[in-house]
Amino acid sequence: MTGSLPLRPRLRALRPEAFGADPSGARLERILRSPNFADGVFQNPVGARTRPSGSMVEFAKIYFHKEQRLRRNPGAPIPVYPTTLAELAKPPVSGLRLTWMGHSSVLAEIDGRRVLFDPVWGERCSPFPFAGPKRLHPVPVPLAALGAVDVVVISHDHYDHLDLPTIKALAGTDTVFAVPLGVGAHLERWGVRPDRLRELDWNETTEVAGLSLTATPARHFCGRGLRNQQFTLWASWVVAGGEHRIFHSGDTGYMPSTPDGTASFASIGAEHGPFDATMIQIGAYSEYWPEIHMTPEEGMRAHLDLQGGEPHGVMLPIHWGTFNLAPHPWDEPGEGSVSAADQAGQKIALPIPGQPFEPGAADAPETAWWRPFVAGGPVVASAPARAQVPAGPVAPGPDPAPAGQGEPEAVGS
Repeated sequence: MTGSLPLRPRLRALRPEAFGADPSGARLERILRSPNFADGVFQNPVGARTRPSGSMVEFAKIYFHKEQRLRRNPGAPIPVYPTTLAELAKPPVSGLRLTWMGHSSVLAEIDGRRVLFDPVWGERCSPFPFAGPKRLHPVPVPLAALGAVDVVVISHDHYDHLDLPTIKALAGTDTVFAVPLGVGAHLERWGVRPDRLRELDWNETTEVAGLSLTATPARHFCGRGLRNQQFTLWASWVVAGGEHRIFHSGDTGYMPSTPDGTASFASIGAEHGPFDATMIQIGAYSEYWPEIHMTPEEGMRAHLDLQGGEPHGVMLPIHWGTFNLAPHPWDEPGEGSVSAADQAGQKIALPIPGQPFEPGAADAPETAWWRPFVAGGPVVASAPARAQVPAGPVAPGPDPAPAGQGEPEAVGS
């Protein structure tokens, strides 16, 4: 047909906007040159199966079991902390303050600068507004109310970490985006100018507003469309200011030390640590995908590895409580983190979503706030000393989602 586009560009034009874009041109050439790209895909530092293993029949029995479906959702509205502009405008006394917004979204104020990790303000982590895992609590503070952010850091391109409506809103600001190699193609399609992108391979560093940001290895995978070609990288991140250092795990399986020096949490810690605070993924795990997400016990082990093998700093558990993405009970990651911290003698922070805290402060939150909101009552896995419901203002969340609303990580997250 005269004047029509060839088939491939026409199909690409029909691709849903939420799927993003495939890397091409100079970006694709850079990907092909990466030492972490081989056999047509990005490779994990330690081998990892990226699709569910085991019997899918047995998985379905577990996933659709009535009682277990009930426990995957809160039994009462989840509280959120009504973060105020005045709180966010007041500089942290120590120079470091973290605000967990739910799931893996964290606002980090570090040495006079503001870093926003994996911001997801959308109602669903899905390519479609009408289907997919729905938020179990409201966002604690409107995105526009956060004020200026110096840099947005993205760990990888799964829907619960890279959110189309959030990125499009941030594209209208002057913030810089630090992303793993290949992810910039998505952002450019959504309106982020190329000059505001810092696109890094593992172990590359960029400087933004006086902060040093390094993309470090992770054990996961990528993909937003139907093919999941592994053409975009996934990463954990180290952010260092003049006085403080923090680590965000993104999504990852546990990375053990190996005799050949393969990338591990211990090697990241040896090169970049120790850290004042780590933000570690401890939710959405399953025996059906054991190599791409960590359990709370593995998350604690990762934190200790990053700190040279000894308790140090503060660990903030992330990637839980906001979306129903796995078969485990909603509160299990929190309880497991408390238990692991007690056993290790490691300080952890347990803020209500939206509650700002300074990791080194004596009043950093450490109460198991979720226990009154568990369907059927909590299964307490730790000493009761942390069990008090935190004091202070708490805003109610929405009504709990219907049992079984969430979805397993079939698309990836």
